[in-house]
Amino acid sequence: MKKSKSLLSVFLLSSFFISITFNSCTKDDDPIVKKGETKVISGSITQDTTWSAVDTIKISGFVYVKSGATLTIEAGTLIKGSVGTKATLIIERGGKINAVGTVAKPIVFTSDKAAGSRSYGDWGGIVLCGKAKNNKSGGEGTAEGGIGSLYGGTDDSDNSGKLQYVRIEFGGIPLATTTNSEINGLTLYSVGSATTIDHVQVSYSGDDSFEWFGGTVNCKNLVAYRSWDDDFDTDNGYTGAVQFAVSLRDPAQADQSGSNSFESDNDADGSSNTPVTKPIFSNISIFGPISVSGVIYNSQYKRSMHIRRSSQLSVYNSVFSGFPIGLFIDGSQGNSQTMASSNELQIENTVLSGMATFFVSDFEKTYFKTSNRMNDTLATNDLLKVNDAFNLSAPNFTPKTDSPLLNRASFTNTRLSANAFLQQVTFIGAFGSENWTTGWTNFDPQNTQY
Repeated sequence: MKKSKSLLSVFLLSSFFISITFNSCTKDDDPIVKKGETKVISGSITQDTTWSAVDTIKISGFVYVKSGATLTIEAGTLIKGSVGTKATLIIERGGKINAVGTVAKPIVFTSDKAAGSRSYGDWGGIVLCGKAKNNKSGGEGTAEGGIGSLYGGTDDSDNSGKLQYVRIEFGGIPLATTTNSEINGLTLYSVGSATTIDHVQVSYSGDDSFEWFGGTVNCKNLVAYRSWDDDFDTDNGYTGAVQFAVSLRDPAQADQSGSNSFESDNDADGSSNTPVTKPIFSNISIFGPISVSGVIYNSQYKRSMHIRRSSQLSVYNSVFSGFPIGLFIDGSQGNSQTMASSNELQIENTVLSGMATFFVSDFEKTYFKTSNRMNDTLATNDLLKVNDAFNLSAPNFTPKTDSPLLNRASFTNTRLSANAFLQQVTFIGAFGSENWTTGWTNFDPQNTQY
């Protein structure tokens, strides 16, 4: 996310109390059927609170779940961010969220604009602040964008709650004109490993879809859909694991700072501060703006992987397709190239396909194609033999029965085999025969009548 935005000014929160107003809300043409009231929430939540699926919740401004309080959100609840207020849900250190949806009844966070008029960054997004380690000076940081909440500590097994079967739509917003003042769709600050995050879709984020600032939280079944900037951004000593994640990009939309799928830094200075950013990503599927050669795409699209500033990111059993550049291990600041050469930064059993250019330089080419890393490049995306991955409105990410992505996964690397969180499967990419996005995701939120 590290860039300057100039479109929106700073939002100053003027009160820290809960304000609730009621309005009737009914509709009968959506899986989330509302027969109750609209409750407008602002300020701070200081005691255990439940948001009912019967009601529509509207958040206005910064809403803080304070230390000691748990916010429970029932399956099927609809939460709307109030446009123009920088509406953001912030779980502070010591606070918890218990948002557990189901396939049939996902929890939906979306814009309060009418269908057809929603857009990137209509509201803020969701922010979790935990007590796990990061590599900020003193081990503590302040959330970006004027939120003001502190994050970090020494408890790597900290628990910020649960996010399961959750959609986050049209969030991600710059809060000031200065650098590092954005909110992503889902921002995870020093979130600990006892936190549960799986089956989360971020759509039309005005910044990154997912960003981790330190922490140890493990995540599964993530969907980044038509984001503005990066899909998966890792910083400040994040050391968790992510498995089964997919992204799909809109060729027409990219950020002025340059949009990547993966962006990874140890910190902004490229230092060797510890803990070093060293997450594991396994079974990832990236479908970029270039479905076939000749497609017109936004010139601000850059790379499927930009690893830099001393990051030691590791990627296994994954597929990256359809970006202007496949891999850039950036040695201009920090030691990421040195870490790649010493095999601390690892990319193994991974396919790059349909890139305009596969590598920035011979360094990346030599590194990626070293035979014991078992990587491969495919000239065109049709060679992946995936059903309909680039379909923007109804994608099918599963491989065909004769796809080269099947029956070639490897979990012999000790970083994988020793990690109890990771499921050992036979396929590379995020999908085998099961389409785990079915039922709870939405690939047309613009026209959904919430």
